[in-house]
Amino acid sequence: MANEINFAAIPQTAMRFISGPAAFYRDMPKTGGFVEPLVFMVVIGVVVGLLQAVASIVGLNFAAGFAAGIGAIVFVPIAVAIFGFVGAAIMFAIWKIIGSQESYETAYRCTAYASSFSPLVAIVGFIPYIGGAIGVVIWTILLIIASTEVHNIPLQKARMVFGIIAVILILFSISSQFAARKMMREMNVHSQKMEEASKAMQKQAEMLQRQAEQMQKAQNAQQDYDKQAQEAQKMVEEMKRQTEQAQAARR
Repeated sequence: MANEINFAAIPQTAMRFISGPAAFYRDMPKTGGFVEPLVFMVVIGVVVGLLQAVASIVGLNFAAGFAAGIGAIVFVPIAVAIFGFVGAAIMFAIWKIIGSQESYETAYRCTAYASSFSPLVAIVGFIPYIGGAIGVVIWTILLIIASTEVHNIPLQKARMVFGIIAVILILFSISSQFAARKMMREMNVHSQKMEEASKAMQKQAEMLQRQAEQMQKAQNAQQDYDKQAQEAQKMVEEMKRQTEQAQAARR
């Protein structure tokens, strides 16, 4: 089955969707299995993973660093493959509620080929605060097009339903970014304070070490003085003994 997948045609399919989503959806087969759209989504997921990796390495992502970048390349395609089915199930339920007669397979194919815009959404997602909102708007437009061209949902109904969902998601996206960036700032401040406290403790330890060394030197000097004093005392006693012996000899 995998040998029937034309990987070379995937970029052409993505460009055809991007250049005209409405025409693509009108011509899209509503059935034909899950393998082809699944492979399409995974390949797009690899591209998105590479973009996320570059963003992580250069520091555009919250999760920055080389390890995070490598993780994006590995986990993004896997997440796309798994959550593609979940997302399609959610969309299938929404389309059913608003009047669609199409199958889950059709809903899956709609969401799978809509992932053609995922690299663009990933790029605009790097824009602080509004990036996520722009991504939601892009997906909303695509879902409205799919609703009218594939599921025969009236345009006004599709705009109302997905417009409400979009507003909720945009508000959530913006608020979550504010919360995430606030948490990052607080973590940076806490990290700076910890670093300053560590430096202060290190200076204090160095000062205590110097004081201990000075005390040791003073103790050594005192011991040397006591030793010299004892030797001087012995010399005095020896001289006194010799004097006494000299005096006794004269008598």
